[in-house]
Amino acid sequence: MKRHIILTGFTDELADSFDEQIAGAKRNGLTHIEIRAIDGKNIADCSKEEVKAAKAKLDAAGLKVSTIGAPTGKMDIREPFEEHFKQYQKMVEYAKIFDTSYIRMFSFFMPEGEDKYSYEDEVMERLSKLVDYATNQDVILLHENEKKIFGDDAKGCKKIMERFYGDHFKEIFDFANFVECGQDTLEAYELLKDYVSYVHIKDAQWDSRLVVPAGMGDGNVKEILRKLKEKDFEGFLSLEPHLTHFSGIKKLEDEGTKNDHKERLLADRPFAFDIAVHALKAILWDLDWA
Repeated sequence: MKRHIILTGFTDELADSFDEQIAGAKRNGLTHIEIRAIDGKNIADCSKEEVKAAKAKLDAAGLKVSTIGAPTGKMDIREPFEEHFKQYQKMVEYAKIFDTSYIRMFSFFMPEGEDKYSYEDEVMERLSKLVDYATNQDVILLHENEKKIFGDDAKGCKKIMERFYGDHFKEIFDFANFVECGQDTLEAYELLKDYVSYVHIKDAQWDSRLVVPAGMGDGNVKEILRKLKEKDFEGFLSLEPHLTHFSGIKKLEDEGTKNDHKERLLADRPFAFDIAVHALKAILWDLDWA
């Protein structure tokens, strides 16, 4: 594989057991994983000892960490920020233990039914504190376009990037999240292409909002990956399949997701992860990017 890109993924979707996560990653030829949960515990709830033990297992297996899948910024904008900031500081410490510079984060949930731009000043003030600390600690925050946060659509993401983009703050492009928000992904890419430094690979359908393997939905995955290749993108493509039940999915998935989504999730978690990997690799081979 040409080393312009590196495949990684949220292996907590593959298994709760960290040992099984490692085995599944190696079976699929991954050299890196994205850490969100260890043995069923969210990374923010893990002790330093648990993190160090996980790092030792990764070292023994020859695997590295691409990113800490932290819950930073995944909170209601109206909630107090002090304790959340302390949790963020712990995520920075854990990133250093895992020997990665990247920390995935969000731009705060907006109150339902309200104009999110009425909270723009508060969002920017909080992000400024996060970015200042990242700069001081020499880590890189990766903003994900999650559903119902300030940066859930391309316009919101661009506002954030115009303010903070730089050596310590960059954008994740998540196809399925944009689709689930009703955002055209091609339009989003054109607005954000100069800021995208990391890519989450999952796709979704417009009508059902159902998450599907890459290339099987309306996220224009293949076309946008082609554009990234033409732009000489270098970095991580991170598999976040959302094709199966896994610990924490209830917190991750929008409560408004249609019921048939849950019914259609695959029961076999390793198999579901394998499907996601093969779907992405098929696209990359077709693009001669593998």
